[in-house]
Formats: sequence, C-alpha cells, structure tokens
Amino acid sequence: MKKLLVGAAALLMLPFIGLGSGSKESLKQVDWAKNAVIYEVNTRQFTPEGTFSSMQKHLPRLKELGVDILWFMPIHKIGVKDRKGELGSYYSIQDYKSINPEFGDLNDFKAAVKEAHKLGFKVIIDWVANHTSRDAKWLVEHPDWYVKDKNGNILAPFDWSDVAKLDYSNNDMRAAMVDAMKYWLREANIDGFRCDVAGEVPTDFWDDARVQLEKVKPVFMLAEAEKPELTLKAFDMDYGWNLHHLMNQIAQGKQQADVLNMYYRKQDSLYKASAIKMVFTSNHDENSWNGTEFERMGPAAKAFAVFSYITPGMPLIYNGQEVGFNRRLEFFKKDVIDWNADVSYTEFYKKLNRLKKETKALWAGKNKGEFTYKIIGQNLLEITRTKDKSKLTAIFNMGKEDAAASIPSGYKQEYMTNKSVAPKAKVMLKPWEYLIFVK
Repeated sequence: MKKLLVGAAALLMLPFIGLGSGSKESLKQVDWAKNAVIYEVNTRQFTPEGTFSSMQKHLPRLKELGVDILWFMPIHKIGVKDRKGELGSYYSIQDYKSINPEFGDLNDFKAAVKEAHKLGFKVIIDWVANHTSRDAKWLVEHPDWYVKDKNGNILAPFDWSDVAKLDYSNNDMRAAMVDAMKYWLREANIDGFRCDVAGEVPTDFWDDARVQLEKVKPVFMLAEAEKPELTLKAFDMDYGWNLHHLMNQIAQGKQQADVLNMYYRKQDSLYKASAIKMVFTSNHDENSWNGTEFERMGPAAKAFAVFSYITPGMPLIYNGQEVGFNRRLEFFKKDVIDWNADVSYTEFYKKLNRLKKETKALWAGKNKGEFTYKIIGQNLLEITRTKDKSKLTAIFNMGKEDAAASIPSGYKQEYMTNKSVAPKAKVMLKPWEYLIFVK
C-alpha cells in the first residue's frame, strides 16, 4: 500500500490497517490467540510455598478470572556461580532440561500443565536463549559455544554479571537450543514460549526454530523485543514497549495524548497486519525495578488498564494485578503476593476479560478488524473498533482537567457500569475517566 499524504485532522481518523499488510504471510497463527488474555505467573512469589503444586490450586480462580494463556517465568534450575541475591535470577539458567527444585520436580510441572489444559488454558514458558548461568552444564561441556573476549574470557552481556553469552555462530549450539525447546513441547506438552531478550538473538535462528518447533506441535511465540522482523516468520507477538512508555509519560503529565498519533502511524508502517502487540501496565521487570502501575501511573492506572484491552493487541495481567496488589515484588529472594489486597480489581478484570472474549471487534492478529481513533484537543481520546457486525467505541479523558464528550450514536448502554445512555448526549468526563460502548 502506498503511503498517503494527508492533513493532520484527517490523519487522526486513518484506520489502523497496516502499511506492512501487503507482505506475504508466512506465519501460521494458532486460532486460540485471537481473543486471548495472557497472564504472567511468578512461581517463586505466587504462593507462600512457591511451588507448581501450590500454584496449581489457583487454576480454578484464574479460570473464573477469564485469562487464557499462562506464561510461567523461567522454570529451570538457576546457576550458583556469581548468583545475585539469596536465590538468584530466574534468567540465569544452569540446565535447559531441568526444573528449579524451589518449584518442585518435573512431575509437578507436568501435573500443573495437564490440569491447566483440562481447564482450557494454554501454557507457555519463559525461554532464555541469549545466555546461560556462569556454571551452566553447557559451559562445562561445550565452552566453545560461548562468546569470548580477546583473552579467552567468556563474556557477560550488558552488566549481567551472573550470566554468560552464547555464540550463535556455532551451529552445534543452535541445534542444541532447538532440541531443548522441543524437549518441553514433547515432555510437558506446553504450547509455546516467551523468549527473553529475543532481539539479542539472531533473527534467522528464531525463524528456523519456529519451523522446527511446528514439526512437533503448533506453538505460540512471544518475543521480549520490539523488532518488526521477528514477527515475519518466528513470533506471533512482541512487546508493546514504546506504547507502555508513552502510557507512563501521559499518566505522569510528561506527554499529551496526541503523542499517540505518531505511535500508531509508526506501528502501522513497520508491522504486518497480523502481528500482535502485547499491551501491559505492568510485568515482572516493571514491577520489581520501575514500580507498580500505581507508582508509575497514579490515578491513571485503571484507565490505562482499560486502554490495554481496547487498543490493538493482547492485554497482559501480571500476577497480583487482579487484586490491585500495590507493592514491588522482590526479585532475588522469597516474597509473596497478598491475594486479598483489593478484590474489587477482580471484578474489574473479569469484566474486561469478558469484553475481550466476546467482542469480535477487539480480536487480534489475523482476525483483527478495523481500528480508528481521534484525539479531541490534546487529551480526549476516542477509539472505535469494528469487525463484521461487531462495534466498540471507547472514550478516555487522558488529562488532569474535566473534558466534555458526546455519547456516540448507536449505543444505549455504557459497558463497565451498565448505565443507560442517550446518543449524542453531552457528558463531562473527570480526569482519567473512561466510557465503553459495545454493540
């Protein structure tokens, strides 16, 4: 599709149809991802016991919550050498075919996956392909599989002093990595992978890995990256990091809502139409290092949670958000979530999850419908999603002052409150207030 040169006013109403949509589709997406909500499980902190068996007891609750994909943070044995903190980082992997004994054993994990599948969940696990621990099994058996400096010392990426960087010029290592991923598909019957720092691993490795994994079973792949080429052949979904940062900045008054114009236009030009963005107000990195959504977004936290369901993509819930848990979880030592923090958030997320599931206009990937938006002034955002006969309109006041809005035509009720509305009636939205209309 050719780029169109239009005026600023018209640009606000351009549909989000993807300037990359003309590219050949080479990635077969699983159908169950189209209207899914992904939920991140921090096993260590999920229960006082911190085990797969104790987490498994929460599966009926999560089913009632309405989430679909369970993403387990790394389940593997953690390295001891140069370990950070008391228990070490989940992302310092000693053996790709092992289970962290903190969490139980292989049978415990398989039982949790089996029960999750029985209840209708899909399960993906975190995969750390960029590096291992500094006492990893591979490092002992195959030191030639690692990147070294001119003096022969094995390098640590960035300032991650507890890990060792793998060398992707080594084909034997690549084959072993794919073999380890296949192991979990076959042994535990998982449904895919969330791939840590995926952009630091060569794209051609991921492209080949996807082909090899699909020979075992259909998989869902999430890249911790924002790199369009990864979504061409390897990954169904990547991170909406740029959008997340803009959400924080708007909430903090550092940007106005009209900054989203440039964001949407850029995404439209860079990604193919079927690529999915994971949209989030929190995750394990944000929570532990940058603060909870309440710290970063303040009174805007709920509005942006709603926004994460309305904007194109797949929303993420990080464990504890569904009870409004407002504390940073420890990363390198044992901590625990207070599941009674604010249970009003449970109904809030239940309703949003039903909205995502039942509203065809909000579906993602190859099933995505049309997306239009307009920004009134600087801070009033109106989003419309349509697909076939399904239509949704949402209005957000993303500013610190009251803003006047009109109820859009064709709607009789506001979704979150179930209150009746009169089309074209004028309403005053308080700061960070939102309205959702569905038909």
